[in-house]
Formats: sequence, structure tokens, C-alpha cells
Amino acid sequence: MEFERVQAIASLSASLNTIPPEFIRSEHERPDMTTYRGPVPEIPVVDLSTADRTRLTRAIADASEEWGIFQIVNHGIPVEVVKELQRVGKEFFELPQGEKEAYVTGPGSIEGYGTKLQKDLEGKKAWVDYLFHFVWPESRINLKFWPEKPEAYRTANKEYAKHLLRIVDEMLSSLSLGLGLEEHTVKEAVGGDELEMLLKINYYPPCPRPDLALGVVAHTDMSVVTILVPNEVPGLQVFKDDRWFDVKYIPNALIVHIGDQVEILSNGKYKSVLHRTTVNKEKARMSWPVFCSPTDETVVGPLPQLVGDENPAKFKTKKYKDYCYCKLNKLPQ
Repeated sequence: MEFERVQAIASLSASLNTIPPEFIRSEHERPDMTTYRGPVPEIPVVDLSTADRTRLTRAIADASEEWGIFQIVNHGIPVEVVKELQRVGKEFFELPQGEKEAYVTGPGSIEGYGTKLQKDLEGKKAWVDYLFHFVWPESRINLKFWPEKPEAYRTANKEYAKHLLRIVDEMLSSLSLGLGLEEHTVKEAVGGDELEMLLKINYYPPCPRPDLALGVVAHTDMSVVTILVPNEVPGLQVFKDDRWFDVKYIPNALIVHIGDQVEILSNGKYKSVLHRTTVNKEKARMSWPVFCSPTDETVVGPLPQLVGDENPAKFKTKKYKDYCYCKLNKLPQ
């Protein structure tokens, strides 16, 4: 295999109570040295069941400006749909290693099963294995990367994606209205109905030294928005007011990350959230983010309605694929 899987490394490391040096972070990144231990503020919570559209818009806009992350409750996705998504994802990572390797990421593709995603400036590795595949639009779905086992995997993912389309539309409409624009503006700016949804399952095995490692290093998402559900093991942290805070997850909520493309479109009014993932000594953590992104050829820049002599553009306008290339290769934008 191209990379040794973290799941296998974790099994070997457990009896040694240590981890390989390539997983040990520098002191400025180590969670035991950088996590804030005082009173932890709660990230905003948005109730999607409210009948007051103005109030809903304001809540989403305020959270996007202040935090770049919020949780949504009463979102209308049945609990059993989310539970089934989580069940089949967990069962995939419990398959024999050889069966998982059948879905390995190919050259030039982001989809598939893998371990290493992008360059680390210090040459360090993240304590995570993953599975990527598109769930929308149907024209982007390549079943080559959708596991055949467990048997219900494909049905569960299709059902979840169907429900998520409505949530994404609601988020983009509210973000547009919060900018004082027509509700379709943001969605049209990122490609309209061509908007793509890429699912990633993160699997963070138990780690003998969670004080030294990270599941995912500090980053912002390249997406428009990311909608995420975790399992019951905490680990998501956000950076705010120069501190790293643990996110207190509300059961059955969805976590929404504002991504880089919305920060660009809003010319900096909305904030793309800086976040990272810690790991657990006893339990495997999992999460299911869905990255909602433009097509590669979609050109994204600050919306013209938000730019003027007194508010010049803060970001360059470029194709989404060029933005991603620069970000993944640590090049200036």
C-alpha cells in the first residue's frame, strides 16, 4: 500500500504506550499545551424550526460573522437517517484491511480510501484514515469509491445526501439575505445547481499519546460550507480570541463550518473557521463532514455588490481548482 494506515499503527502503538515520531507535533501545536482550560464558550446554536425568517437569517449571519461555525437543531433530518449513515461508515472501517484497500485513492483523484491528504510544512503526519466520495450531483457519483460492504452503505449515503440538499439551500439562502442580497445570490455565485457535495469519513483510532498528536491539523475548509456530524467522542476544536476551545456537541445537531469560498464571496464579512481535531486515548473518534463546493471551473471572488471604493476587494478572483491547488500545496493565493 502507498501509505501505512494509522489504524494499523494504532494497533501496534497501543501496547507500547508511545507513537512514532512523525506523529508527534511541535510544542506550538500540541493539544495538551495549547487547549484553553478555562470556561469554554458555547458556539452558536441555530434552531431551523423557527417560523421567523428574519430571526433565522440574523442568527445564521451573526454566527457566521462572529464564529464561522454553528450548530443547527430541529433541522428535519430524521435521527435514524443520521444513525444509519454513522453505522455503515463505522462498519466500513471495521472491515479487514484488504477489503478497505480495494477503494484506495487513485492518482490525481481525491476520492477513495487513504491516509495522507496534503503536505505538512514540518513533515508531520495526522492521526487519521479517511474515505472520500462525492454524494451529489448524481453525475459526479462514482460507485467505484462507494463501498459495497456493509450492504446498506450506498442506500444510507444516498438517503442522507437527499436530506442534506435542503439544508444546504437553507444555509446559502440565509447567508445571502444576511449580506443584504437576494436569497439566490450566494448559491448562483458558487455554481447554482452544479454545486458539488463531497463526503469524507474521518476515522481517528485510539491514540496512546493524545497529548502529542492531532487528528487533523489547524485549517480552514476550502469549501463554500461544510456540514458535519460526529460520533459521540469529542475532539473538534475551534480557534477564537487567540485560544483553542473544545466544541461541545449537541446530540442530533448538525455542525456547520463556514468555508473559504463564503469568506471570499462576502469579502471577509463572514469568517471561515479555523479548526482542528484532537484524538482520544480510549475510543475511536469519527466524523462525517460533507464539503459543499463549486465545480473546478467555477470562478469565485468577492461579490460585486459588496465591493466599492470604500470597501475594496480583499481577495483575488480565481477558478476554484486554482484556489485548491494553491492551498493544498501551501502556495500564496
